[in-house]
Amino acid sequence: TGELSDRAVAERAGIGWSGKNCAIITPEYGSFVYLGEMITNIPFEPDQPIEDLCGDCNKCLEACPTGALVQGGQINAKICISYLTQTKDFLPEQYRSVIGNRLYGCDTCQIVCPYNRGVDFHLHEELEPEPEIAKPLLTPLLSISNREFKEKFGRTSGAWRGKKPIQRNAIIALGHFKEESAIDDLQKVLKDDPRPVIRGTAAWALGRIGTEKAKEVLLNALEKEKDEEVLNEIELALAK
Repeated sequence: TGELSDRAVAERAGIGWSGKNCAIITPEYGSFVYLGEMITNIPFEPDQPIEDLCGDCNKCLEACPTGALVQGGQINAKICISYLTQTKDFLPEQYRSVIGNRLYGCDTCQIVCPYNRGVDFHLHEELEPEPEIAKPLLTPLLSISNREFKEKFGRTSGAWRGKKPIQRNAIIALGHFKEESAIDDLQKVLKDDPRPVIRGTAAWALGRIGTEKAKEVLLNALEKEKDEEVLNEIELALAK
């Protein structure tokens, strides 16, 4: 975040063109780049903007899981998975299955881009993600404390919103995988977690897992739950 519009400045500076996926695409590294700027009064000779080379390609629009790319260069940010994974409320039902196992963000529109194919972007060892941080085990995230979360994930981009969105997304991922081994952990969440969003999402995941044991957990929770939104999630889960 900053005072300048990074992509517009980068485009005018000739670093790349603004692709249909709303990212700056560079000739050298595709869109897998970080953008930044320095403000100076040095009278540099201006660079020329690069020609838009997306042409007739629509791979990013076709691959977007939620249809957030309305048309080339235009995005409905409110339904982009990168945005949805950072929200703190209940996720709308129609997007839960689409998110799948994503804990934070989405790169589908970059992954399918032909200009990112075959690009070696492993140039800076200090920027390489740690596997256990980038793709952590899901179940331990359900009971992680604020302190543990800060110590383990505090330096990552996904930590700025706190642990709640990550935990909710982990629960959705467990439901996506129909992870029967997580039923006991989801039961504990549904019974003890003070946050309705987390309890309700656990109910949804149990409904997706769909075993008799999961159903029994949901029936027990139905008798004790007081929150209207959570009760609604439990009833929807049982209906499935």
